[in-house]
Amino acid sequence: MERIAPDSPSPWVRGIDLRFIGVTAIAVAMVWSTFLLTSTYHSIKVKPEQRSIRVTGSAKKRIVSDLIEWTAVLEARAPDRTAAYKTLRSETDKTIEFLKKQGIKADEIQPQSASFEEDIEVTQELKMVPGAKEPVPVEKKTFKGYITRQSILVRSKDVQLIEKASREVTSLLEDGISITSDAPEYFYTRIAELKVEMLAAAGKDARARADNILKSTGGAGISRLLDADMGIININPANSTETSEEGNNDRTSLEKDIITIVHADFELN
Repeated sequence: MERIAPDSPSPWVRGIDLRFIGVTAIAVAMVWSTFLLTSTYHSIKVKPEQRSIRVTGSAKKRIVSDLIEWTAVLEARAPDRTAAYKTLRSETDKTIEFLKKQGIKADEIQPQSASFEEDIEVTQELKMVPGAKEPVPVEKKTFKGYITRQSILVRSKDVQLIEKASREVTSLLEDGISITSDAPEYFYTRIAELKVEMLAAAGKDARARADNILKSTGGAGISRLLDADMGIININPANSTETSEEGNNDRTSLEKDIITIVHADFELN
């Protein structure tokens, strides 16, 4: 039997390369150090998630139109095209004179170009046609002459005066003048500068809403405004709450409500 000296390494120890163990230990230590360094760097460079609140603010104001547009339409008929135009011209002159007597300035009265069309009367007669067992309705067209029309546009800042004239112009019917009065259209000429004022008011309302929400929930306050964007602007008849994706622009009412929307994002502290 072979005897092993007490000071000699065991056969198991002699079979392991101690250099391999050293290299492995160093590699593990380097990996761990790299992990710690990366984790520390990440924690320093990555900002914490931002806390914010998004609210919608609005502002509403009643405005009174300061510009009116109104159109009256004249119509004349005659068997001959030239005769129809002469009649229309005479009635147009009478109408313009009537408007001037109402106090409307000459440069506020704008006659438009005239249009012509054939005056065709369409009737139906019962006639026997080949293959039919009984009379069938047949369309009959009869040429009666020409129809000519002309519009007179009135644009003025004297809203009440034009409203009055638009109601009284139909009195010309008693003189044999065929005239139709359209409904006036109302505009507000300072809408551009008003929008700036309304957007500021809507932004102020958005901040107030955010403050109220945070006050009721507690634990946070507003640090700063992150972003704000303008929503739709609706110009509605007075007391109307109608909305649309494109925004409304009412022309039918003298008094209007302008409603402005703002969406705002605030950072919380």
